[in-house]
Formats: sequence, C-alpha cells, structure tokens
Amino acid sequence: MTLLSQLRDVPARLRNEARQVPTRDIDETEVEVESTAHAAAGVTAVAVAMRRAIGQMGVRRTAATLPRLNQVGGFDCQGCAWPDPDAGHRHPAEFCENGAKAVAEEATRQLLDLEFFATHSVEDLAGRTEFWLGKQGRLTEPMVLRPGATHYTPISWDDAHATIAGHLRRLDDPDQAIFYTSGKTSNEAAFVYQLFVRAFGTNNLPDCSNMCHESSGSALVDTIGIGKGSVSLEDIHQAKLLVVVGQNPGTNHPRMLSALEIAKQNGAKIISVNPLEEAGLVRFKNPQTPKGVAVGTALADLHLPVRLNGDMALFQAIGSLLLEWDAIDRDFIDEYVTGFEAYAAHVADLDWTKVEAATGLTREQVTEAARMFADSPATITCWAMGITQHHNSVATIKEIVNVALMQGNIGKPGAGLCPVRGHSNVQGDRTMGIWERVPDHFLDAIRDEFGFDPPREHGHDTVDSIRALRDGKARVFFAMGGNFVAAAPDTEATEAAMRNAALTVHVSTKLNRSHVVHGGEALILPALGRSEKDMTGGRAQRVTVEDSMSAVHASRGPLDPPSEHLRSEVDIVCSMALATLGEDSPIPWADFRSDYTEIRRRIARVVPGCASYDEKVDQPGGFVLPHPPRDNRVFETESRRAVMTATPLEVLDVPRGRLLLQTLRSHDQFNTTIYGLDDRYRGVKGGRRVVFVNPEDVRELGFVDGDVIDLVSEWRDGSERVARSFRIVSYDQPRGCAAAYYPETNPLVPLDSTAEKSNTPVSKSVVVRLDRPGTDGGDGHGSPDQGTGSERTDEPHHLA
Repeated sequence: MTLLSQLRDVPARLRNEARQVPTRDIDETEVEVESTAHAAAGVTAVAVAMRRAIGQMGVRRTAATLPRLNQVGGFDCQGCAWPDPDAGHRHPAEFCENGAKAVAEEATRQLLDLEFFATHSVEDLAGRTEFWLGKQGRLTEPMVLRPGATHYTPISWDDAHATIAGHLRRLDDPDQAIFYTSGKTSNEAAFVYQLFVRAFGTNNLPDCSNMCHESSGSALVDTIGIGKGSVSLEDIHQAKLLVVVGQNPGTNHPRMLSALEIAKQNGAKIISVNPLEEAGLVRFKNPQTPKGVAVGTALADLHLPVRLNGDMALFQAIGSLLLEWDAIDRDFIDEYVTGFEAYAAHVADLDWTKVEAATGLTREQVTEAARMFADSPATITCWAMGITQHHNSVATIKEIVNVALMQGNIGKPGAGLCPVRGHSNVQGDRTMGIWERVPDHFLDAIRDEFGFDPPREHGHDTVDSIRALRDGKARVFFAMGGNFVAAAPDTEATEAAMRNAALTVHVSTKLNRSHVVHGGEALILPALGRSEKDMTGGRAQRVTVEDSMSAVHASRGPLDPPSEHLRSEVDIVCSMALATLGEDSPIPWADFRSDYTEIRRRIARVVPGCASYDEKVDQPGGFVLPHPPRDNRVFETESRRAVMTATPLEVLDVPRGRLLLQTLRSHDQFNTTIYGLDDRYRGVKGGRRVVFVNPEDVRELGFVDGDVIDLVSEWRDGSERVARSFRIVSYDQPRGCAAAYYPETNPLVPLDSTAEKSNTPVSKSVVVRLDRPGTDGGDGHGSPDQGTGSERTDEPHHLA
C-alpha cells in the first residue's frame, strides 16, 4: 500500500480533530495526568503523525511532503540533526513522529493575512501563549511595527531592506549590531550571512549553539582538537556498548531509536543515564515493522537514575574502576594521549563518599556500569543538553572523553564520542562560520577570497548579546530564524534587553514570542520553508545542510510557497547586504542571490574540508566532512595528542528545603515550538505548566500531588525569579531533583548563571523552592519540622 493510499484511509474524524486550532488560550494547569508514567495514551506514533499532518496540510500536501522527507533528492527535516542512512538503505517513510509534526507546522494551510494583524494589536498578541501564537498560521508578507504604533502593518521588501540599512548605517560602531542565527538556516544562507556581518564590520554572531552544545565544542576542541562528534551512523550500528547520557532520544531525536534497535540486534548493550527513566529507552515500538509495532524492543540494559549534576562524578568513578582493573588500552595511550599520568593519579585517590553523594547512585550501580565498559571492545557515549547545561559542563564532557581515550575508543569502528545536536543544521551553521570566535585561519581565507580584512576581535555570544542590549551597547538585533526571546535564559532580563533596541528584525515562517517583544521599530520578514520550492533568480535552487555526524547533503522542497511575497533566506541576506553595503561591495551579492552554485564555489575555497563542495553534494546522499581523530587518529591540539584532564570532583549541595530543577521538552514540542499540550510518554494531557517532583519530596515539602504552586529560583546575589502556577506531578526521579518544561521555566534561569568557559546558560541545575500561590517572600510551603527550613538560601555549594 502506498503512503498516499494510507493517508486516504485515515478516518475523517482524525482529520477534523487535527484541523482544530485554538481560538483562545488554555489554562495549562488544568491538566490530566495518567496514574502511571510513560502512558502511551492509547495511540501510536504513526497515528499521531498522520493526524497532525493531514489536519494541518491535508491529504495532498501530506502525500507531497512526507514521502520526500529525508530522502535522496528530497528535503531535509526541519527538526533534529540525526543523520540519514546511506542512500540505498532508507525506508519509504524515513521520518519520525516529531519530524512529521515539524513539516505540518511549516506546511500548514492556515495563513496569517493582513486582517489578522489589523485585528490583533501587539499588546493583545503579547498576552497570548507561545502555543496560541504558533497555531495561527504561516506569515505571508513583510510586516513592520513603526515607532509608537500599536499594530504591525505591511511593508514592501525594498522598504524593509532600506529600513535595516538605515539603522545599521546610523550606528556609531558596527559592534552595536547583533546578528543571531537559529539552527535551521541552510549552509548557503549561513555562509552569506556571516560574510555580510563581517563585511559590515563585526563578529557579533551569536547562535543557538551558545545555548546548547557550546560546552561540547569547547571540551572537544581542548581534548581531541575538533568540536564535533567522532562517529558515523554505521558506528552506532556496530558498537558493542552505547551509553546515552543526559539525552531523551524518544522525544528529541526519535530516529535515533531505530539506530539503537539495530545496534541491539547486532549484540550491543545500552546504558541509559538520566534522572528520569524515559519511555523511548525502556521499550521502542518501531513503526516501520509489524513486529516493532506489536512487540517493540527493550533498549536499555541498565538505567542509572543519576542525580542532576552527578555525571562528572559518575565518569570519574568509572574511569577509576577501569584503571583499577587495568581495563585500558595502554598502546593507544602511549601513542596518542597526553595527560594520562596526572589523570590516573587523580582518580586513583577517588572519594567514593563524594561519588555517591553527587550521583545519588550506589557503588554497586556504578560498578555494574563500569563492568559493561570493561567488557566492551567498542563503546560510544552519546550526550545532549542534560550534560551541556551545567556550570561544570565542559569539565564533565572532558571526563567522558577521558574514559573514551583510556580505552582507545576513538578512531576505530563502533567507537567514539557522539554529541547529538538538537537542530537540523546547527552544526552546519558553525562549519560555515556562524561563530563569534571563529579562528584566524577562517578569517584569513575570507580575506584572501573576497579582498577585505574581516574584524578579528571576538564578538558577543548569546548571553553577552543580551547584556549588550540591556546596557545600551547594542542597538540593532537581527535574527535569522528561531525564537530568541523564548529560547534565551532569564526571560524578564531578555525581554527588557530586546525592548531596549532601536530595531529588532526576525526572519521567520510563523508568529512567535520574539515578534511581540520588540525594539523601537520592528520587522517580521517571512521566509520560505524547507518544504517549499525555491525559485530565487528564476531557477530551481537547492540548499545544503550538515547533520550531527558531519555528513553534508542537498535539500530541495516540493511545495509551492503559500505566498508570492515569501523570500528565501539567501535572498533576504543578499538583498540586505546590497542595501547596506552598496553596489560597489567587493562581494558579488547579486550573483549569490541569483545562483546558489556561486555561493557553494566560494564555500569550497573558504571553508576547511569543503573542496569541490558543489560536486560532492551531487553524489547521492552527499559527502562526509573530514574528521582527523575519527579518520586517522590525528589530534590537532597544541601537543598533537589527545588530552586527558584531571578535574577536582564536585558535589552540588542544595540548601535544605530546595530542589534542583532541570528544564526539558514535552514530547509534543520541538525546541520552543509547541505542537500540542500533551506529553503522552509522561502521562500528561492538556497542559504544560507542570513540575515533576519525587513523591517523597512532595510529602516532605508539605504538598500533595496536584497542588498548584509557584516556582521560585534563588541566585547567589540574593535575587529571585518566579514562574507562576505549576501543578505538582509526582514522578520517579532522584530525591531533591525536579523537572519542568521550557520555555515556561526559562524565567528561572539567571542570566549570569552560565557554564565555565562555554558561557552556556545553566538550565539543568536551577535551585528552586516551591511556594504556594500568593506567597510574598519566605518559604510559603510546609513547616520547619517537615524539613523545609526557613533559612535564606544562597547559590548551590560545590564541595571539592
């Protein structure tokens, strides 16, 4: 049966249900919670995906898009950056539930017209939820909010570019402009974007990496010489041990579960390390096979419910045991590694009391995991935001690298390091130069190719950009995609900073919170989506992207754009450059805009590893960028060896009566995009303002399951931040830990709470207290004899 015929068989009831768009905001604390966690809500992933796709796109558009999603000659998923199988080994339906939702959100038939903006003032829109804003439909023409105006009104493209150019030219210093990039921007758009920004005169190029995997890049560059993972999809299939740390593949990278299933079939063991035991790693029901749907595959052989911020201690303990058992690769260490002796001396004196306090695990649990490492001839460790968003994330990732290096698990089949990127082209954007600290050799290549000397001083990352806007040191904010206001930490501080700008510009496909938190003047520029045909310059254009495993491939959308006013990202950037820099710029902006091949030819001459770029992209499935540690065990560090490090062990001590909160995604969202109000894997229906708390902590703090509370974070300077009206949901996790969805909890993350070295916001270890609504200061919950205490709290203490 073809996919089209399957779509036609979907009951009309499901189609009608999926068409429903909220006309009002919903009280998201009025939720239903299943009595058991991991409830599947009686529906399969396939049914959910088809219901959403057909409801928003209709049968014909669904049939025109989903069969081409992640296929050779098709278009790349707008969601995560998980790699595609080799060209000859792809399923007819090579997408997951959340990938189908992402396509449906972009290719929806619901359109935003001028009447919508005439009806809804900015003040009205600012009072709506992120969910409501996102469900109103596709943006169809450029809009402007003039100084003092109450409503967005239409503006021509020429006038929009002239407005941007006017603001930029009036700046006293190019560094007064901030140019943000989301992880969905194509390689071609990213290359011309960073080129324009540097030709304008600044390196202020913050991106979403600053808020997620910046810690990974920092740690990996220091230790193996390149800030990218060292494995391929085939390595995942061949691994004998896969360790999934601080990551929830079932929600955030669902196609990864298929790869883990193949590894299991090939004899691999899997360890899951996460405070919450996530449904996808308990049992995976593969929708691609009848057996997978009916029976499923138990994936994780061992689950370690680690305490938040306990991963550093866990990997130090595993390393100590491997050293004690001599389960190490001495030949690899002798030939390729520096720093082993200092590391070995450090972990030989490990304090197991601190390990147990930091991890919340018993010595027996840690030993069981270490035995699995010792027994494995090829191990891959995968991680995501659960590792990268702590104050000591860079050091923690270096501990993961230590264990890999000690066992020689770099540069051999089935082994390596795998930071799993969360957005479809975030790694490609960095490769193309979207970075505030790009190395000099990249700038030298730009100089040699284009005949101007780009600025050398490092620019602002995300956190420093917010500070610059807050302090009046930046006046223009331009965002190439994304939802900066909702994604950034310390929401109140971020919104105040954005309102301090003279101009805010957002290149977008749909309405979001960032459009209603604006500068003195604001522009919304509607862009083509991945699923749409790009006929810029009167010819069929294609773009390229890079996945989590350094594979680069082409993407070409099949749908006609929903409006003649939409422009491609490349067109928007090149037109802005022409308006700002003028026709006499040494960079051929008009040529780039009319033929993206010209951009790819310049990429080939500027970007390392991209020689013959356009020709290689012509190959079915594209090509893989070089990775010296993976390819040849070459480590481009200062010592020309891989680096092991010794870091003092920390125990995060949370004050009495407080919890350590992590922010996370619902199963029905992607980054800040809210697809729906259910999280069936955790048993939540109809709302998002919930906080998951260990049942014993609920009782000890003087509450009961279902109570509605305010979350209050406490920072070292004595300041407090509040997120109101969250319903308590009892949930199995380590004592003292809690979890809640972002972006609703981003207001709790202090702007100054960042990871050492990477400056990534610390969103996975926020000290909070639970207050009853209406409480004005103090504890506001149970009495002191219930263990809540009444003392003022300071920042968490890190006990060496």
